[in-house]
Amino acid sequence: MKTIRPLDYVLAALMTALGVLLMWANITAGDDPSLIHPVSTTSWLIVPAFLLVTVPILARRWNIAAVVGITVAATALHVLAFDWLTRCGAVLPLSFALAYATARFARTRRDHLLSLAGLVVLLVVTLWHDSSADLAGALPIALPGVALFYGAGLLVQNRVSKRTKQPAPAAAERATV
Repeated sequence: MKTIRPLDYVLAALMTALGVLLMWANITAGDDPSLIHPVSTTSWLIVPAFLLVTVPILARRWNIAAVVGITVAATALHVLAFDWLTRCGAVLPLSFALAYATARFARTRRDHLLSLAGLVVLLVVTLWHDSSADLAGALPIALPGVALFYGAGLLVQNRVSKRTKQPAPAAAERATV
């Protein structure tokens, strides 16, 4: 099992803080005319429930496909429980981070495909009942974002793989360089 590194804590904390701020904005939204659909609830329960969406990224190095699956399930439950809220501002950056993590940490082709399919479902579920963005308008922006972050993760993973496969130069070779 891979350990949780400091950057994992920072990433989870940032995603969680973003989610808490967004949920707080939902609570205080009132009758905001800029929203596509009015917020359905202003219950404080939306904040701790949203933690189930953001915190799983902490385990991204262990099993990214499971993390994506848990995130999709938690988001779907949040949508079903609280209906119309603005979630896109937190879930879209989270989906980008998960796409990058998929490219970096998925072990098999199956894990890559499951995670990427899960990310598409995550975006659809999120945008289906989002007060600030609609599915038709935001999905054409979100999908290329996921693809870009996945591509960036693949580039980094390829460099890391090449670096670990190259034998270390001998001490004598280093001395002459």
